[in-house]
Amino acid sequence: MAVRDRIAAVGAKTAYIEPGSPWENGFCESFNGRMRDELLNGEVFYLLREAQIIIEEWRKHYNIKRPHSALGYRPPAPETIIPMENRPIMH
Repeated sequence: MAVRDRIAAVGAKTAYIEPGSPWENGFCESFNGRMRDELLNGEVFYLLREAQIIIEEWRKHYNIKRPHSALGYRPPAPETIIPMENRPIMH
């Protein structure tokens, strides 16, 4: 209620987005669909901790390695740290 009161106080209005309406909230619906297709439909989680670990690994892959067409097939947040074993040796 406090958020609604603040929004009304500044003269703004909120937009109602119908649940499951990809044409109204395409980015979230696209992400949710990809997560469902690429991860959740293929996994059975027996423990909360197991789900947290697997979902975190998928999130890293999605953001660091997976190419996104809207970004010219580049990842949104490419890894910038070079692991120690792959660094060139300085003499």
